[in-house]
Amino acid sequence: MDIAGLIISLISGLVGGNVAGAAAPDKSLGTLGNTISGLLGGGLGGAILQTLGMGGATGGIDLSSFLSNVGSGGVSGAVLTLVLAVIRNYLAKR
Repeated sequence: MDIAGLIISLISGLVGGNVAGAAAPDKSLGTLGNTISGLLGGGLGGAILQTLGMGGATGGIDLSSFLSNVGSGGVSGAVLTLVLAVIRNYLAKR
């Protein structure tokens, strides 16, 4: 993954994590938690999807690779935020 793609995925993951926390307040980890989990999800998800050939194209930033990085980073950040919130809520009930 090139550095530009990684930065785009991280920023998209940050936004995705915070959007997921705002959309589901009962699943929110708080602003800092949503931000951290979104960053991790965006970076890891973007890297994994690109390794599998489903992420942005390597070798530069064009519109398709930009949109692919934004989508994969945002969705991965939101998914990780919601998964961590569900785990946290489950453990809190035990």
